[in-house]
Amino acid sequence: MGIQSTVVFADLYGSTGVFEALGNAKATEAVTKITGWVAKKFSAHGGRVVKFLGDGVLVTFQDSSKALGAVVDMQRSYQLVLSNMPPKTYMPLRIGVVRGDVEVVDDDCYGDAVNIAARLSELTGPHQIWANSAVINDNAASTEMRVRLLGPIHIRGRSEPCTVYQVEWQEDVNSEFFTIAATMDSQLDPEPADALGGQIELSWLETQKTFKSYEMPIYVGRSRQVEFLVNDARVSRTHVRVDWRNGCVVLVDVSSYGSWVRFSGGGADLLLRREECVLHGRGEIALGSPFSDLSAPVLTFSVL
Repeated sequence: MGIQSTVVFADLYGSTGVFEALGNAKATEAVTKITGWVAKKFSAHGGRVVKFLGDGVLVTFQDSSKALGAVVDMQRSYQLVLSNMPPKTYMPLRIGVVRGDVEVVDDDCYGDAVNIAARLSELTGPHQIWANSAVINDNAASTEMRVRLLGPIHIRGRSEPCTVYQVEWQEDVNSEFFTIAATMDSQLDPEPADALGGQIELSWLETQKTFKSYEMPIYVGRSRQVEFLVNDARVSRTHVRVDWRNGCVVLVDVSSYGSWVRFSGGGADLLLRREECVLHGRGEIALGSPFSDLSAPVLTFSVL
């Protein structure tokens, strides 16, 4: 019989690029330094550091209130670290938090909650925190957290989808729409479909197209051979690829100048340079130039 715990998995996004840029020795030193700092922060919040997994840290908490407080403080504190980090070692944190049964064997822990926490960390974007509904409900008696319901998300290896929330930790997010009580989960009736998948709708100027999962991968770019044409000089001939992978819509940058992703509801803009991220909900994609460039070619997307 397992014990109920709140499992946190935090990993560094973009570490593969750091190893390519710096080489194994310097990259290992940078990753080890950051993950050590992350572990100490979690310990200071009462978490038990179970182990390091490459560029990730696995931690358990007795209750979800302490876990949520720790991950929010972690993201806010880590922004100061990132601001002083050289560009070649820039590795944002992404965090998965799951409440469930775990088995403790020889100071290690196993179980469904551990697997789901690692998977949520892998699916979420840089700077983000995703948590399952059990975490949000377990926190109901303590304090309200600013969270956004993403809905049921398919987790590889599980037959049943997992209801997932995004925890909004940025202090300047002011939309009351995303502030919901932890007990809201019992009042909401999300559709049984996977919140991350099914089809994606892309729009640019007068062009609007919908692509279903079985039609992917599709390409967006300046070439007339791509499935979605964006005729702008800053856009590469094949700029991004949209994949359907393990029940998720994945955006892969294959361009010369990069892509920027902005999700509706706040959060930092995500820069992709030969990298990828999972698309969910609604948002915008800037091709070849950042959102700060008001003339940038910007697509809107909606994952349905």
